[in-house]
Amino acid sequence: MQKKTVVIADIVKKYENPIGELVQVACQFSSEINLLSDGRKINAKSIMGIMAISPRKGMELDIETCGNDEESALDAMSQFLSCV
Repeated sequence: MQKKTVVIADIVKKYENPIGELVQVACQFSSEINLLSDGRKINAKSIMGIMAISPRKGMELDIETCGNDEESALDAMSQFLSCV
């Protein structure tokens, strides 16, 4: 299992549909990917789950990955949310 805390950048300015695109990034990986915020654990492959946490600029979020490609998944999710 891999885990990393990120501070979300201004994803609304960088991406046309940030929530949908974030789910697409997560779905590229076979690993389980969860986002943790305010005591909630959300499946990053669920658009409704992502909408429920409403990711926004300056928000601190933990990314947790577990599986065969967990490192790559963690890097991709972190880069997306940090607008790298």
